[in-house]
Amino acid sequence: MSYYKVLGFEQEPFSTSPDPEFFYSSPDHERALTNVLIELRLKRGLSVVLGDVGTGKTTLSRKLIQELKGREDCLFHIVLDPSFEDKQLFIHSLVRNFGILPDSTAPVPSLTFLRESLERFLFQKGVVENKTVILIIDEAQKLDPVSLEVLRLLLNYETNQFKLLQLVLLGQIELLSTIKGIANFFDRISFKTTLNPLGFEEMKELIHFRIRQAGYHSKMDLILEEAFKEIYHYTQGYPRQVTMMCHKALKEMLMRHRFVVDKEIIEDIIASEVKDGWERTGALLQKSSFSS
Repeated sequence: MSYYKVLGFEQEPFSTSPDPEFFYSSPDHERALTNVLIELRLKRGLSVVLGDVGTGKTTLSRKLIQELKGREDCLFHIVLDPSFEDKQLFIHSLVRNFGILPDSTAPVPSLTFLRESLERFLFQKGVVENKTVILIIDEAQKLDPVSLEVLRLLLNYETNQFKLLQLVLLGQIELLSTIKGIANFFDRISFKTTLNPLGFEEMKELIHFRIRQAGYHSKMDLILEEAFKEIYHYTQGYPRQVTMMCHKALKEMLMRHRFVVDKEIIEDIIASEVKDGWERTGALLQKSSFSS
């Protein structure tokens, strides 16, 4: 039997998979999701969401997709790894994944043919059928200048009232310096924001939310206040690190035949990670003014 079932959970509470059902809507995440949905509805073109590793960008993208699946007027595709050798392969990938050309098309058509096919598709869907075509790109910091130029050109496809392609980029902080260096791309951003690590109270709410969402109904607390403080001090409020620590803490609690996660359990987990060289290092994300 899985550890979480022993504790009375219906499912694992602290998985690091980007399950939208476990999306904790912190003020930063709620602001990002709400604004991106507004931008998409208004067909304003380009939205950019930045965040350090483990701040919840991928889970946000899955929550966004969950919201879009309920809308019959939307067509969307998500790119999980936007690394392409050249612009022709990039555009071919978009054309194929939007279903404009069959997957088996070979050899790769000419760049001109691909562009014209994509332009006709966007016009047909956006103008004739009045649908919203959305491209979501995760790990957008992997986009090179050539791919960004392709996206900039696609944003030029528009009517007098709206953009034909809605683009959402989610990437790590280093994407900012890249797009700032491309003025005619940066100026096209309609909405931009940064996901920051959680505050202490937000972190506690995240943990309580995931525990409830996983089906825990007992009135007994699983984690003591002093343990929360140790978790926050070590993780600095990074959601992924918080969920990983809580997963380890619950397992350790069971192995020690305890009924609650206390300060000692968290301190021992941290001490073990530090001893073995597994502690997280590197600069933490500071509050950013990259928002509008």
